Amino acid sequence: MAVPFVPQGRRNRQVGTMFLTARNKPPRSRFSPPRRPDPSMVHCRGQSFATIAPSRRWACKRTMMVQYDRLAARILMICPPYPSHRQAFAALAEELRARGHHVRFLAGDTVRSRPCLPPNDRPHSARLHGEIAAGAARTQMLCRLGPAAIAAYRPDLILGDQTEPAAGLLSRHMRIPMVSIACALPFDDEPGVPIPFLGWRPDHSERGIERLRTARRIAQWVMRRQSRVIQTIALDWDLGPLRDFTDCVSPLMTLAQAVPGFDHPRPVTGGRVRHMGLFRAPVAEPLPCDIRPDPDRPLVYVSLGTLQGHRHRLLARIARACRRAGAQVLVSLGGQSAEGACDIPADWVRSFVPQRAILERAQVCVTHAGMNTVMECLEQGVPMLALPLTNDQPGVAARIARTGTGLRLSPRWASEARIHDALCRLLDDPSFRANAHGFAQDAPHWPRAAGAADAIESVLGRRPSLVTAPVAAREWRR
Repeated sequence: MAVPFVPQGRRNRQVGTMFLTARNKPPRSRFSPPRRPDPSMVHCRGQSFATIAPSRRWACKRTMMVQYDRLAARILMICPPYPSHRQAFAALAEELRARGHHVRFLAGDTVRSRPCLPPNDRPHSARLHGEIAAGAARTQMLCRLGPAAIAAYRPDLILGDQTEPAAGLLSRHMRIPMVSIACALPFDDEPGVPIPFLGWRPDHSERGIERLRTARRIAQWVMRRQSRVIQTIALDWDLGPLRDFTDCVSPLMTLAQAVPGFDHPRPVTGGRVRHMGLFRAPVAEPLPCDIRPDPDRPLVYVSLGTLQGHRHRLLARIARACRRAGAQVLVSLGGQSAEGACDIPADWVRSFVPQRAILERAQVCVTHAGMNTVMECLEQGVPMLALPLTNDQPGVAARIARTGTGLRLSPRWASEARIHDALCRLLDDPSFRANAHGFAQDAPHWPRAAGAADAIESVLGRRPSLVTAPVAAREWRR
């Protein structure tokens, strides 16, 4: 097996095509910096240490050839342990590694929330405060252990999730440039645009801006445990007055998974926030053999995401409303066990389904307004009924209503009759599908991970280019 090697030296020095075999390779820790190899193991055109005998230069049958215009960059990713966020970062990491960059993750998986009541029994306030406490503990842990790991790895750039303020704190403390990744709605502060947790419309009047400032102060009070951690660390590291999440985003660039035209207009920060669409490329998925919808009846796909699939009472209410509307119902529990879901009167109830394959056949999607599901619906041109539950979902639902790609209801007041009326309107009014289809027509042109990698390389000022086809992912691992 062979892996690409980049020598130490001046950052912009031109280097040739290099070959490094894996024979007698010393073990490396996760954050070990690259070492200069043994000259007997390396062949490099135009370099002084190319002393390997010609008879041994091609000892390895599988050799990856990489032509570098400049030295490849070391990129550190900081991402919270949420499934959808990890998938987005993994897609971006795969694209960057395929271009020759070195990518590592700084994770806080050892942090766990404090014991609480079971998910079905916990009140909303207990769940919210538990999530905030877990986030604050994770930020503390990353800021405590992160500086040593970063000093060992010596990254050129940090890619930080906007929902993890430790990325911005570590970037400022270690004096390393950072690009923010918005897997959800962007947190970048924009006058007149409500924070993502609110489902309000934009209001650029003086009264509206003052109203939004008051809402931000209330959000800071709700998130005071996390904000206190940010303020304490910023004071200890002499980083200036940092108050909350919005102060920890990158001043350089934000790469958002939202698509152009979906987010509220941003006249101030619009140049810094770049909308890329889903980083994950669409993959053809087969429809499960036990799910065969009747083509003569509409199909409604119901999903509350990977974290809210335990809300069986809400799912049962939605399923009954769909049946009253004469539609077939497919309920996905987002990975939750389907054993206790016998009270959901749907045609199909599954722990997990290939979502893209289902959306290709669905007429309406009932969603919690999670960013991944919403973007996949727009990609397929499927109108939505949004029932926002937590986090930035009210803001996503507000954007669904603004773009005319669906309707929104508050889960607290969403009775079976109201859900039925909303579904009938979505099924009968062609304007919702037409608006969603407009986004679907633009989907092939979304920048996705490739466009995000181009933007990252523009910040780095370097761009390795492959002269042969990329190898399998396992051949890149060092």
